[in-house]
Parts: sequence; C-alpha cells; structure tokens
Amino acid sequence: MKTLKIKTDRLRVEFNGREVGTLTMTPDNRLNVFEYAPSWLAEGFSISPFELPLKPGLFVAKPQPFYGNFGVFEDSLPDGYGRYLLHKILMKNGINDANLSSLDRLAIVGDKGMGALSYYPTLNVDEEENIDDFDRLQEIALEVLKEKQDNDAELLLYNSGNSGGARPKAVFEDHDGHWLIKFRHTYDPADMGEQEFHYNTLARKSGIIVPDFKLVNDKYFASRRFDIGKDGRRIHTVTAGGLLCLSLNEPYLDYSNLLALTGMLTDNISDIEQMYRRMVFNYLVDNKDDHCKNFSFYVLRDSSGKGWKWRLAPAYDLTLCTTGYNGEHATSVNGTGKPSLADFIAVGTKIRLSKARCSELIDEVKAGLSQS
Repeated sequence: MKTLKIKTDRLRVEFNGREVGTLTMTPDNRLNVFEYAPSWLAEGFSISPFELPLKPGLFVAKPQPFYGNFGVFEDSLPDGYGRYLLHKILMKNGINDANLSSLDRLAIVGDKGMGALSYYPTLNVDEEENIDDFDRLQEIALEVLKEKQDNDAELLLYNSGNSGGARPKAVFEDHDGHWLIKFRHTYDPADMGEQEFHYNTLARKSGIIVPDFKLVNDKYFASRRFDIGKDGRRIHTVTAGGLLCLSLNEPYLDYSNLLALTGMLTDNISDIEQMYRRMVFNYLVDNKDDHCKNFSFYVLRDSSGKGWKWRLAPAYDLTLCTTGYNGEHATSVNGTGKPSLADFIAVGTKIRLSKARCSELIDEVKAGLSQS
C-alpha cells in the first residue's frame, strides 16, 4: 500500500449503480463542491433536502461543522472505531491520515459503506476477507484497541463495513438477510449484547419499530440492516445529524427539533408518533446516548412506485447508557435534560399532537417497560 496514491480530486457519487452527481473541491482544497448529474435531476430525489435541494448548479459546503464536507457525505464516513482502524492502517504504511481530505476518505469507503451512496474511483486500503468467526473478531478487536497489535486492522476495517459508532462492529449476511453485529469495547461489560437485546425487546413492547434482532453465539447483539432492502438493493439513509449538519462534538439538539424534522420530511403522523415514543423511551430507560447520529431517515418508493418518500428509519442503539454527555442526555426535552411531564407534553403539542395523545403515548411506553 506504500505505492497507493492517496490524492482524490474528483468523485462520482452513485446510488445503486445510477450516477447521482460529482464531488470536487474548491481551488484552495478547503471545501467540497457537489453538482447533481442531469439524469438524476430528471428522475432522482434530493439526497439531502436542506443542504442539497434537487436543482441544477454547484453547491459549496460550509467550513463547519464537518471541515468543508456536506452532512450527507459525512454520514458515509466511519467515526470512532473505524477512524481508529484507518489511522492504524495508514500509520503502518507511513501515511499521515491528518493529511487526507474528505474526498480521500470517501474514496476509501468506496462501495463498502453503510447506506446507498458509493464513491468512485475507490481507494482500497483494507484486507478483503470476510470473517464469520465472531469470537475471533471480538478477540482481535480487543487486541487492537488495547494496542497489543495492529496487524489485523485492515481485516477489522473491511469486516466493519465502515459503520459508525465507537464500538467494534462487523457486517455479515446469512440465510435470514443482512446484519450488523456489535462487539464489546475495552470498557464494556461482558453482558453488553444481552443488555441491548433486552432493551430492544422492551422497545418493541413499547410500540417502537426496531429492526429484527438476535443474539449470536448467545452474547453478540445483531440487528438486521435497514439500509438494505429484501431485494438486496441499498436504501438511501441519512442521520438527523447529517440532515441538519450537526456534529457529535456539539450536542445541542432538542427533541422538539427532531419532531419538527420528522414532520417536515415525512408529513406522516405515525412517524411523528414513533419519534415521540423514542423520546419517552430514552428518558425512561436512561439511554443518554440519544445523539444526532442515533436517529435516521430513509427514502423509499411511494405507493405509486414512481416517486420517492422520506420516512423515519427504524430505531437503533437502544440500550442503557447512564454516562451520556457529562451525565446529561445528548438531546434535551423542551430545553432541559431533566424534563417533567409538562415538558414531554409541551414538545408534543408544538408538533400539533394533542395533550391527550401525548399522554396516551407516554402511558403506552410505560406499559411496555413494565413488562420487563
């Protein structure tokens, strides 16, 4: 890999084999520039309605919060665990990853990322070997995270599917479909997988839509990938952070923002009520890891089969997290991290849910949790 030319001036962005547009950079190499392809303008959809509306012309990204990248493309990049692995891989080969542009990083993701967008030409830096021995993946992930070795960083990055988050993960396919499996980090309890399985069971009983899930080897939590359809085609998926251009480094999101975003994007009352249930659930179970990248929206074909419609994606990362951000939830309720019943009602009525319906949704979540 020492001979690899890590310098990307232009990328073709594709969606399931169709060209979406072109990514370049401003002459000073500081900001990304995007332009939709004419064919996509004629038959596609806006991949990010607020940042990249479906219209001709050049779009220039803002300097912050993604250092000149667009939010929707930032979602394609791994963070936490994946960035750590990439740093290890490049450092071994004498390459300073601090010098990589966002286009370089997207080229490394190529067609191996989460969601439906892919980037060409690609840069291959990992070891393409699918591993289905999950105990082995857990073992070597802990070894690399504990700095005991970095020989397997390429293998870990490839099997992670460039997924986000801080914890080790892998993607795999079996006779039941496509899955994302989670492993322990060095600071996680031994029963982390069983814990997340329990909380997803409670969420489902509380009326929250979650992807199919299972325990692998009786200890690893696996969730069906909602960014891949039953036909195997990728589904365009964007986090709330990507849509609103919010960074994890500045957690100032409120559930009133998430409910308003859901209403604006989907115009669907069931999606709005789903978001409301998640708010209540996260506070009742003390899941303080409710940051802007833990809520996603995706684009599906409408009932006619000809147009496209934004919908709220299934819930994920539902588990116990008491630390959060300085002990507080990443997302507040009506401006407070310690909301009262009145605060829950207030954010619901702002989005035109009746007080009675807000109370019903709260009671239904509580009833689901009481079945633990």
